[in-house]
Amino acid sequence: MRAVEVFGDLCFADTFRGKYPMPAGEAKLGGGVFPTPTGSVMRVVAVLAALLSFASPLAAQTDTAVTAAELQARRAAFAERIGTGVVVAFGGRTLVHDFTTFYQLQAFRYLTELNEPDHAFVMVVKDKVPSTTLFLTKLEARRAFYYGQSTDSANSVARTGLPGRAYESLWGVLDSLAATGLPFYHIPDVETMDFSSADTLTRGQEAIKLLTRKHPQLTIRNAMPQVLAIRAKKSAAELALIRKAVEISSEGHRAAMLTANPQHEYELRAALEYEFTRRGAERPAYGSIVGSGYNGTTLHYMKDMAPVKPGDLVVMDAGAEFRGYAADVTRSIPVNGVYSAEQRALYQLVLDAQKAAERNSKPGMRIRAAADSSVVVRTRGLAALGLIESEDAMYDPPWRVDCTANPNGCKQANLWMIHGISHGIGLAVHDPLQGDRNGGTFAEGDAFTIEPGIYISTRALDVLPDTPRNRQFKAKVLAKVKQYENTGVRIEDDYIITEKGLERISLVPREIDEIEALMKRRRAIQP
Repeated sequence: MRAVEVFGDLCFADTFRGKYPMPAGEAKLGGGVFPTPTGSVMRVVAVLAALLSFASPLAAQTDTAVTAAELQARRAAFAERIGTGVVVAFGGRTLVHDFTTFYQLQAFRYLTELNEPDHAFVMVVKDKVPSTTLFLTKLEARRAFYYGQSTDSANSVARTGLPGRAYESLWGVLDSLAATGLPFYHIPDVETMDFSSADTLTRGQEAIKLLTRKHPQLTIRNAMPQVLAIRAKKSAAELALIRKAVEISSEGHRAAMLTANPQHEYELRAALEYEFTRRGAERPAYGSIVGSGYNGTTLHYMKDMAPVKPGDLVVMDAGAEFRGYAADVTRSIPVNGVYSAEQRALYQLVLDAQKAAERNSKPGMRIRAAADSSVVVRTRGLAALGLIESEDAMYDPPWRVDCTANPNGCKQANLWMIHGISHGIGLAVHDPLQGDRNGGTFAEGDAFTIEPGIYISTRALDVLPDTPRNRQFKAKVLAKVKQYENTGVRIEDDYIITEKGLERISLVPREIDEIEALMKRRRAIQP
């Protein structure tokens, strides 16, 4: 989910004048810097060789780093949207446990690429020209032997291209800037925008509350919308990072399909995440979802501990994070390697819906049209399978919907396909799209998913309100629902739009015959 060496007319402009070398590619204004063996051993070796032969070779690590010039361009684009004002942002905090690695907040990373905890920045923007200063928490000397050296005011320019000051000086700078009358902007230090409304007791947000109490005349606006706006269009470097994350993720799914004799969901998760790590991913981009049978009908099931049984379908929704950038890929596979007739029918329906959305996801096309085309295909198929009374049949949902204002929200088909089919990907697994602000159309530089799903379980019927319309619905479809009981299918791929048009970049088998053919190869390594 930055103050000053500023203009010549501000009281601490001289703090940095002459003290720091000018970063390449930045303009100077009033003293400020502005970002323009044995037999058994042989058998083990043979098994490992067979396993490795089924996976594609490890790709060489390509140079996909975000350059200093790109960071300057990001800050300049952000300043263009601010115009004039003071922007304050806080990075993530030091972890209070040793169970995982620190990962920087997405907005802070996007503007600085400084992936260390407990820092902040202040950007002073005048006439759309930014001057950025880091406020850095120096790691205590003994602690540095445990966790490594961090960026400080002495090495900040060399490491980041930006001047730095001690974090302890931040409040004096903010108080001085508050007296100038410039409007203030704050980038909330939330972990993810998905849960931003609940993530309110952060260091940065508490600091902004304190600043408001100290300076009641101060106007402070939320600058996150401006950050999200510039994050929506991916640069060439970002698309390369996303490609790499998706490539790694695709090989993870391929490895899971090749896992012989899985007994539990966590074995498939282990295959996915091992391959992510083996190929250079920093971590999973989100909690891996591996749900078998009934668990596959729970959209964000992340316990991944239950048994998997022959005859079950397993929904595997898992993606890798590479250098901060997320992939998001889902496949639904049969435990025994062969789809049943019912599983095959639902899977093909979802795949047809995904392909319909693909045909409507080209540059200039409306995002809504892609989603609608997927809904039409699934609705028609659900009616043909007897899982709804008709394509236009209505029901009374178990959640609040105004059926008069939104009749589509009360169609029976929605009970079996309750989520949307697309979102952006990037630094966040749910990243902004240009369509959020350009009237809802796809555009070059977009990176996104298409992920239709259908989830059939009598549980869904059990939670319906007891109304005449719902009683009729349940009576008509219950026998068919039991036939498809506890079958969840989601197919999710990742796409980018370049000057050549739409490109699917998650090249995991998705046709039924392709998946079954790959899974048959597991027999070569079974004991």
